[in-house]
Amino acid sequence: MFFSTLVSVVEGLVPAAVTGDMLVVFALILLSLVLFATEWLPIDVTAIVVMVLLMVLEPWTRISPQEGLSGFASPATITVLAMLILSTGVNRTGIVQHIGRKMAEYAGNSQTKQLAATISVTGPVSGFINNTPVVAILVPVVADLAHKGKTSPSKLLMPLSFASMLGGTLTVIGTSTNILASDIAAQLGRESPGLGLHAFGMFEFTKLGVIVFAVGAVYLMTVGVRLLPKRVPAEDDLVEEYALQEYLADVVVPADSSLIGQTVQEALGSDHLDIDVLQLIRYGEQFLEPLARKEIHENDTLRLRTNRETLERIMRSEGLTFVGGPRSESELHPGEQEPVMVEVVVPSGSFLVGESLASSTFRQRYDANVLAFRTRGKVVRDRFEDIDIRVGDTLLVQAPPDSLTRLVQNEDFIVAHEFDDVDYRTEKTPFAVAIIAGVVALPAFNVLPIVVSALGGVVAMILTGVLKPNELYKSVEWNVIFLLAGVIPLGVALQQTGAAALLGDAVASTATFLPAIGVLWVFYLATGLLTSVISNNASVVLMIPVAASAAQSIGANAFAFVLAVTFAASTAFMTPVGYQTNLFVYGPGGYTFSDFLRVGAPLQLLLSFVTVAGIAFFWGIGA
Repeated sequence: MFFSTLVSVVEGLVPAAVTGDMLVVFALILLSLVLFATEWLPIDVTAIVVMVLLMVLEPWTRISPQEGLSGFASPATITVLAMLILSTGVNRTGIVQHIGRKMAEYAGNSQTKQLAATISVTGPVSGFINNTPVVAILVPVVADLAHKGKTSPSKLLMPLSFASMLGGTLTVIGTSTNILASDIAAQLGRESPGLGLHAFGMFEFTKLGVIVFAVGAVYLMTVGVRLLPKRVPAEDDLVEEYALQEYLADVVVPADSSLIGQTVQEALGSDHLDIDVLQLIRYGEQFLEPLARKEIHENDTLRLRTNRETLERIMRSEGLTFVGGPRSESELHPGEQEPVMVEVVVPSGSFLVGESLASSTFRQRYDANVLAFRTRGKVVRDRFEDIDIRVGDTLLVQAPPDSLTRLVQNEDFIVAHEFDDVDYRTEKTPFAVAIIAGVVALPAFNVLPIVVSALGGVVAMILTGVLKPNELYKSVEWNVIFLLAGVIPLGVALQQTGAAALLGDAVASTATFLPAIGVLWVFYLATGLLTSVISNNASVVLMIPVAASAAQSIGANAFAFVLAVTFAASTAFMTPVGYQTNLFVYGPGGYTFSDFLRVGAPLQLLLSFVTVAGIAFFWGIGA
């Protein structure tokens, strides 16, 4: 009753064309935009919250429970789910890693060749395998390529992400955004046959995608490479990169220390101390994790991670003797090795997202120590145990070889370093390639819908042994699935309440002083800006119904407008949060927020002209 009264009051204060139903939908859109942009909640949780509110407010949103849950049964959602599984199957064969190694052999120490190889491999592969897993696979390959070739990884990792987005425009299965846009276009076409909209063909916009990819590649090879920073040293020195010299120290336990006889946990495991014991050395013998129950002896050397203030306090109270910090290889005793350090990127779907290092018991689970924490471009070197972890955060981890192997094989992490002892099902490569070819070819020749061929491909991978049945559920990024399922009803509400038509008419009014191609360009820019702060999938859900309505209002080609929105949402270069692949390279590349704006904004503007001109040339705009 109160809500109805509130809607009526507000409705009386706005123009007559704006109904109470529209106001409620606009309020939910505003809420979703705020939550997406601020990340107060994970984006998939935000999508579910909006979906539930749409159903609860059914009298105004016109979304019944059946329509509210329709996103879970949407062909787009099912297709994306199947493509994620297929991408994992290809990953299990090691074929992309093999291509990456060939790329490294070709590139050598030439930065130009390294950049060319990164772009030329990533783009085409991303056209046929979902681009998000492609970047996850290639991050360690490209990072190692950079270090071995004495090139700063920050010169290659952002182009890796950008090339994957450009490659995603080559086919309808290149990115989840294309698949979702295709489904929305088909739905709008069924509801309003006069719009002339339909599901995208497999290669329907490939000719435009090739042009966009080529222009983007030339930009990255010429202008972009000069704008890219050298954030990470070319040498593979993670201690120096993270400026940990002041936070790592070796101390010797003297004969009169009270620590003697205590375990490491008893002596230095207090929650009040921001200190980790990383290594214990005793007469040339080294002990790594687990150290908690190791008893401390006289003359033991302890490698500590702590800040200078805490170290000085411990040394005074326990009589410890400072003997230096991390040593170079030339300073090590025969047979002695420094512990292995690697960067670990947290992808979407990881159990760490929303947790802290303390609450996730990361150290206990993996017998690994976190030395530093990079989040949104900021490096935290102490008191990071209770910081909430977000997608794209990077952990600098020290661990024994067996623990690192477990991390590499775990879907919850992207280890930004290649390991030679990872087992791939190379004998299954022909099956995987044939299955992907079939998944692409059947819809291309109109034999089967994409959703059917993709699901058939999943079954084929199981039957041929490319994937094991228990790997199916681990292969799916469930946050992406819930995001799609949650935001799809929002697009339906926009359409059914007339809110999309209202917004479309408002934008169409610019046709009084802009030609149709100008209105199309406005939609491209608006979608690009929106995608920079919220999910790319959410932006197509919000913008495609509006774009179609605007095209109808000015008598333009609705398909051209839908395509402009799709391409703009699939190529979000300007911020690290605009596209998931940007977050994957954010930490390992040592980038700041402004790096993406400096390199990505000119590319986004350039492609706005190229894409709009290409759409006008190939499909026409009308009006």
